[in-house]
Amino acid sequence: MDANNLTIGRLARAAGVGVETVRYYQRRQLLPLPTAQNSAFRTYPAALADRIHFIKRAQELGFSLDEIESLLQLEDGSDRVAIRELAADKLAHIRVKIADLVKMEGVLTHLLHECQATGETKPCPIIAALAGATAASCHG
Repeated sequence: MDANNLTIGRLARAAGVGVETVRYYQRRQLLPLPTAQNSAFRTYPAALADRIHFIKRAQELGFSLDEIESLLQLEDGSDRVAIRELAADKLAHIRVKIADLVKMEGVLTHLLHECQATGETKPCPIIAALAGATAASCHG
């Protein structure tokens, strides 16, 4: 076997993923299928480890596999407008998630405060809120 070609197990190890991840990426067409060789083992170019790293890094930044597929189609970097649009869309989604998380933080902070301030004889505001009780019934 050529030093520039790896078995699926070696490719997976080089990329820091499992063999099933490599196979899944192939099914999703994020990685090419290996070409048939004369040897008993299918081999993959070592450069595919870099592609897997690209996929994993993009996932860490919140890109879905569908979005990563689009990015891979643009990987030569020549269509920067399309790349910026994908990144800007992802950033907008992240900002919406952050806003939602801030709201959730505020509600939980308020509920924790209410729980501390409410006597033991009144219903727990956290449980009441989770059960769908109105704010008025939480203050009892």
